[in-house]
Amino acid sequence: MSLLAEIKEKASKKEKTIVLPEGTEERTLKAVRGIVDAQIAHPILLGNESEIRELAAKIEADISGAEIIDPAKSPFFDDFVQNFYEMRKDKGVDLDKAKSTMLNPLYFASMMVKMGKADGEVAGAENTTGNVLRPALQIIKTAPGISAVSGAFIMIVPDCEFGADGIFVFADCAVTPVPTAEQMAEFAKASVGTAVDLCGISEPKIGMLSFSTKGSASHELVDKVAQATAIAKERFPELKVDGEFQADAAIVPKVGDSKAPGSPVAGKCNILIFPDLQAGNIGYKLVQRLAKAEAIGPILQGIAKPVNDLSRGCSVEDIVNVVAMTAVRA
Repeated sequence: MSLLAEIKEKASKKEKTIVLPEGTEERTLKAVRGIVDAQIAHPILLGNESEIRELAAKIEADISGAEIIDPAKSPFFDDFVQNFYEMRKDKGVDLDKAKSTMLNPLYFASMMVKMGKADGEVAGAENTTGNVLRPALQIIKTAPGISAVSGAFIMIVPDCEFGADGIFVFADCAVTPVPTAEQMAEFAKASVGTAVDLCGISEPKIGMLSFSTKGSASHELVDKVAQATAIAKERFPELKVDGEFQADAAIVPKVGDSKAPGSPVAGKCNILIFPDLQAGNIGYKLVQRLAKAEAIGPILQGIAKPVNDLSRGCSVEDIVNVVAMTAVRA
């Protein structure tokens, strides 16, 4: 069974409710059938009900089994307005602003998750990552002990003896351009949840990546990764983490033994934390294209409850898969 099939099977056992705020986006409507038929989640579409049903009929999308909620007509709209006002009044938000904000499906969806009306949220087929993240960070906020959101990719490399039988988690590849050492340490912590919950990796082993291995080069960029490693070990002592590592020292046992003798994870890492977004994004795309790896993601990490962002070029199947991952993480 493929990893995605395993994730879908896990999701089907959880019976979670996932809100889809882009209720008049065609691929989202077409994805409903796959979500419902595979019992991946109970989907909620946000928007004007007549508009959603008219569009679904026009594109021949079967949305039976999905719940439709119009934020403006919702019985909990006023409660959401009041709660958002209380959250943001110190930021200059008055009740009128809170009301207009809650009419925005992305904000309404995040409030649904915050208030327990949904277990998770998936959006981004027609919205930017920033538009998806902004309400999530204002309303749901980051998880305890985490200050920054990261975007991980699950990399499935065929015929690969490294990592967890060719499975890796790469982070951050999607969100934070220049993370601090503290944020890199948090990305390491957050990535363990992705590795365990979604990949079934029983022994997460984290490599903090650099162009240096254990002081083989001297530079402020190397210093940041070394500091991030020290912070991760101190703040999260349960983690199996080490660095700074060059990529080969992190994943190739022979090289790890040579360059970092005595390290508990060198040469055996299945989670790779990149020093910045440029390296992470370039790294996952190179592995995807040159090694013909399957890249699943980005999976947003560090938000207190599951919210995931889609690529605006996503397929219907991508939406189904991300809903399944969100349900599992819920």
